Amino acid sequence: MTGATRMEKKKEDGRIKLTLEGYRKLEEELRYLKTVRRKEVADKINHALSFGDLSENAEYEEAKNEQAFVEGRILAIEEKLRKAEIVEEEEEDLGRVRLGVRVILENLSQGKKVEYTIVDSVGADPATRKISFESPLAQALMGKRRGDEVEIKVPAGVVRYRIVDILNREE
Repeated sequence: MTGATRMEKKKEDGRIKLTLEGYRKLEEELRYLKTVRRKEVADKINHALSFGDLSENAEYEEAKNEQAFVEGRILAIEEKLRKAEIVEEEEEDLGRVRLGVRVILENLSQGKKVEYTIVDSVGADPATRKISFESPLAQALMGKRRGDEVEIKVPAGVVRYRIVDILNREE
């Protein structure tokens, strides 16, 4: 079963693929929200309550909205952690593009090379060239080997890439 097929199957059963790093990042955010942010928001609410009339109290309304956001984020993270499947490197996938690898690509029309790290949705950060395995580019690359070519449809047309190299993150 290829990496892409495995990911499609996991999406169907509701599982969320995360790297150990992504899982820990979510745990850290959850701990922060529960221990620090909840207290900060509660303090804001108590402070706003001291102003009296709640019907015209913008500080109270803002604090309650912030509380709803924090509680919603806590629930969302807890759900992700419950559904999380920590992805480990599998022997059969070595030499193929998969979650957790760095990929060096050559844009065939421009001749320029670009490097991306394929990460889970939590670790995605396009500014540092970390793209989610769910992105169109990563999906086109998943399971491919060095030398393979892929085409990606973009608003301006089609971009073709050749996989120059596949590296483990540590390399």
